[in-house]
Amino acid sequence: MIRQPPLSPPAIVFPIVWSILFLLMGVSAARIYAAPASPDRTRGLRLFAIQLAFNFFWSIIFFNLQNFGFAFLWLVVLWVLILRMIFTFRKTDSLAAWLQVPYFLWVTFAAYLNLGVWMLNR
Repeated sequence: MIRQPPLSPPAIVFPIVWSILFLLMGVSAARIYAAPASPDRTRGLRLFAIQLAFNFFWSIIFFNLQNFGFAFLWLVVLWVLILRMIFTFRKTDSLAAWLQVPYFLWVTFAAYLNLGVWMLNR
């Protein structure tokens, strides 16, 4: 059994939070996609796609492979990608950038949980 760090929420919280976050992320990306073409728009959509792929593969690394240390490093890269995406989105659509902030905060919390799992289950 995997030991969990303090502040770990009940399992039911995760699908609820992720559903809300993916809705916000989708609305945000749609706003950027609908904006007039520009280098910042293109860069923002590219960052959105890359961070989404990192998000997807983090789950495989953490849950399937249970490589908690590598998953934490992967999550740090994801965190940086999200931050860059937010700043890039802000250049095109301020609301789209703000809609990504809950995702950024949740991934920050996930990094704490991931680090805790890694430290407690070496």
